[in-house]
Amino acid sequence: MGMTITEKILAKAAGKEEVLPGDNIWVNANVLMTHDVCGPGTIGVFKREFGEDAKVWDKDSVIIIPDHYIFTEDEKCHRNVDALSVFVKEQGLTYFYEPGTDTYSGVCHVTLPEKGHCRPGEVLFGTDSHTCTHGALGEFSTGIGNTDAGFVMGTGKLLIKVPESIKFIIDGKLSANVSAKDIILKIIGDVGVDGATYCAMEFAGSTIDALSIEERMTICNMAIEAGGKSGIIAADAKTIDYVQSKTDKPFECFESDGDAKYRAVYNYRAEDLKPVVAMPYSPDNVKPVSEVTDSKIDRSYIGSCTGGKIVDFIMAAKVLSGNKVKVPTFIVPATVEVETALVTEMVDGKTLRAIFEDAGCEPIAPPSCAACLGGPLDTFGRCNTTEICISTTNRNFPGRMGSKDSQTILASPLTAAASALTGYITAYEC
Repeated sequence: MGMTITEKILAKAAGKEEVLPGDNIWVNANVLMTHDVCGPGTIGVFKREFGEDAKVWDKDSVIIIPDHYIFTEDEKCHRNVDALSVFVKEQGLTYFYEPGTDTYSGVCHVTLPEKGHCRPGEVLFGTDSHTCTHGALGEFSTGIGNTDAGFVMGTGKLLIKVPESIKFIIDGKLSANVSAKDIILKIIGDVGVDGATYCAMEFAGSTIDALSIEERMTICNMAIEAGGKSGIIAADAKTIDYVQSKTDKPFECFESDGDAKYRAVYNYRAEDLKPVVAMPYSPDNVKPVSEVTDSKIDRSYIGSCTGGKIVDFIMAAKVLSGNKVKVPTFIVPATVEVETALVTEMVDGKTLRAIFEDAGCEPIAPPSCAACLGGPLDTFGRCNTTEICISTTNRNFPGRMGSKDSQTILASPLTAAASALTGYITAYEC
């Protein structure tokens, strides 16, 4: 029996010829990422278990990326970043994307691939559930807790159970008003928030092949919203070109065998997919936009690791160009690199920044997670009262973007931008 791409990567990381779903194996990590929310806790576990003077297993492989609560006056948030800074100096870590310096980057899940830390065939652990994003580059990437991360920090290893795989095959050409966000929301709506619990969600087919790396990241990013252990897309020429443009480190690509075993296989035709949204309060409460056009919104939010990449803003700009928003519309670039691209990328002969400004959007935020995880009261874009927000983020649980009295509707950048123009949930009419 053949192996899936996930099983092949984990077998290599465990030094084995083959592994099977359910096997408990020790794997070698290539990268450990932590940020300002979980970093101090991870460091605390590491020092408690290995000693105050212990050194991390590899100073080049522990990546520290503060990103969640950066642009705030909250002293507790600042203290977390300060704790990371002290640890980096103690350890002599190579990669620390420090707020207030030229190294600051922004959202970890967009920073990691931008800076060349994501490579096919590798194993990446991160103290954030959306670490599954990086499966878009053909690697096994998953979120872990502080305790596990503290152990990886000291040993470079982790004991994990090999997940079963579920395959999602999407073939055909998407309509112009349908994007990767619609694909993954449709899938989550079909299988439910627990439909892929502890499974590797593998995405394939001609539709996936045609997507940009950033759009593939959107799909893998939300595997966790179906309960997945990871999301993954086999590396192709597009992936290899992207990775080689970011790093000169070697890597090995894997793909699933034709006779690999899956728990389930789902097939979709791209032509059948329509713009959808996830209504409060669950990512699987998915409805076609055509069924909820009478739903009023108070604001639109375009940003996050899911929807704050440059391709997301290009989509939004195509919708907003030459138009005016009717509700407050928040633009939050994920990283400094994305922020810079807002003044170099153009649509209809105008920069993206100019389009957003002319459309009447709120002043563009500095790069960070901002209101995706709520945050302190002064967080940019935070819902502080009863706002109904259509958002390109990834979760819409009660209080996710701030007040528990607010509501979040998950949507693609196309739908979020089109809705900003009407004040109601609206699909982009192309």
